[in-house]
Amino acid sequence: MPSIAVFRHDAYLRYWIMRQANSAARQMMAVAIGWQVYDIARQTRSVEESALMLGLVGLAQFAPVLLLSLVGGQAADRLDRKMILVVSNIGRALCMLALAASPFLAGPTALWLIYSTALAMGVMHAFSPAASGALFARLIPRDELRQAIAWNSLGFQAAAIIGPAIAGLLYIAGPTTVYVASFVLTLISIYAIWSAQTPKHEHVRGVNGRALIIEGLRYVRNNPVVLGAISLDLVVVLFGGVTALLPVFARDILHTDTVGLGLLRTAPAVGAAFIALWLAAKPLTRHVGAWMLGAIAIYGVAMIGFALSSVLLLSMVVLAITGAADMISVYIRQSIIQLSTPQIMRGRVSAVEFMFISASNELGEFESGVAARFLGPVGAVLMGGVLALVTAASWFKLFPDLSKTDELKPADEE
Repeated sequence: MPSIAVFRHDAYLRYWIMRQANSAARQMMAVAIGWQVYDIARQTRSVEESALMLGLVGLAQFAPVLLLSLVGGQAADRLDRKMILVVSNIGRALCMLALAASPFLAGPTALWLIYSTALAMGVMHAFSPAASGALFARLIPRDELRQAIAWNSLGFQAAAIIGPAIAGLLYIAGPTTVYVASFVLTLISIYAIWSAQTPKHEHVRGVNGRALIIEGLRYVRNNPVVLGAISLDLVVVLFGGVTALLPVFARDILHTDTVGLGLLRTAPAVGAAFIALWLAAKPLTRHVGAWMLGAIAIYGVAMIGFALSSVLLLSMVVLAITGAADMISVYIRQSIIQLSTPQIMRGRVSAVEFMFISASNELGEFESGVAARFLGPVGAVLMGGVLALVTAASWFKLFPDLSKTDELKPADEE
């Protein structure tokens, strides 16, 4: 286990609680939305058409991020990051209350409410990650940053394990129960960050918002290691993600229920948690670029295995492998950004990173829905696994600086 000494910093402890409460709430909400949308859609539509309806949820969440995340990045460098997190979490709590009312509406009306809420959640999500990423590095000394990153990963994976499993069980009592539980967790996150004694925000003065955005984009473009690490995640998860299609596999391929869906969503986090513990005990210090690209190749092979599986237990095992491989990639990417980016640039670089990540996640969900509409769910996942393998091989050539990266060094030591 990583050292718990990092939690002696009270502000970081409260920040960590906020992160994990939010993560658990989002995981639970995702299970409920996925099953509810697919269940409503299957009443009148085919499997392929219903999969597309699931993909539209991802599109609704991504659209605000595409338009506003860079604005959120410069806001994180100009405005108080703590207050950005408080306000965005209040917005999330209101969205969950709206979702709690959706089961009491007619099917088409409920779908429109869910899509509208997903759009609003996307607006909140366009501002909070940049503020969170930029604030995090100021809550602890630089020499404890790796331990804090490890605890952030462990906490996230724990929430990703527990949240979906609980949501699958709570859904037996109806989706409203899941949404109310998510609302309570969000209230906890609001109090945690509101009560944290964070450092006084250092405002960036004398530069307009547009210039800050351009500067952040230019920094990423001119740093081939950072650009390669961020874009790698974009391409792989954009085409190789399976999260949006899990309700389809659970109901119509593996023939299970919401409990099975919760287990499928939990499986990647279980694999990631094991790797997070390993990385906390033995952080990667050498050949990190090769480790990252190798992990992506393993991810692709495991995704092909999931597409071909028709047994719940086997599907869970290969999903756990995808989570383990993804954890290695995430750990290296976060370390690169936190260690190689100057403090004054972190908000903007975090915003660029998040725009790429959100594109890979939310837009990836839409891509999965579209691919499943024309190729079927199995064909869509097979295509994603193959593309992940192709991407891992291509990035060796496209980003040689990334593939040759050996050690990670803080920006002020370069």
